[in-house]
Amino acid sequence: MTDYVMVHGGDVSTETWNSLTTGEPIYTANGRLGGRVWENITPALKEKGHRTFTPTLINEHNCNLQGHIEQICQLITENKLDNIILTGHSYAGMIITGVASQLPDVIGKLVYLDAAIPDPGQSLFDFLKSSGNDPLTGIPGLEPAMAYVDKLEFDPQIISSIKKFFIRCTRSELAPFIRTSLKNIKNDPKQWTNFELEAGHVCQPTAPDELASILLQIDEY
Repeated sequence: MTDYVMVHGGDVSTETWNSLTTGEPIYTANGRLGGRVWENITPALKEKGHRTFTPTLINEHNCNLQGHIEQICQLITENKLDNIILTGHSYAGMIITGVASQLPDVIGKLVYLDAAIPDPGQSLFDFLKSSGNDPLTGIPGLEPAMAYVDKLEFDPQIISSIKKFFIRCTRSELAPFIRTSLKNIKNDPKQWTNFELEAGHVCQPTAPDELASILLQIDEY
């Protein structure tokens, strides 16, 4: 049995979700999916006997990056999880990097799903700007929220021995920014195993079976 902890990035709206799916529409009190963005993925993992944890992050305007990191660390310690496959989508690449640097002994694998792979001292906005593109004009609706401008301090050596995986969404609307992650992978290829998923950046509603299959493959590495 493997414990999957899956962290969403920017909170997907129910409007976006419903526009991408053909199933029963989802409506929530605040119009956001939170951790429910993974609900099409988890059944396939649970069917194989694995446990899944899909927390909803505190609103990014009311919580900084370190607060999100502490939220996931608390979930891990309270549930006494070990040998975790820690997955982060988009902005959550920042979060899982921070979590792994604080709890390296319980993280079995890190999975970056079309996600930011930051350098020490970067915020999400720093990471996005390092691509040479303006995130405020290149990513519709993105705002300099508290969590996105908080800088991540970590020691890459601490997480160097953890197996790392990158899942690139081949039709991602954020491809110009994701190239920075791909460049960081090329700079240290021995640490990484790469997968491709034929989907846009918000891939959970459009390619759930394919994503679940990749996550199960990663469990075998």
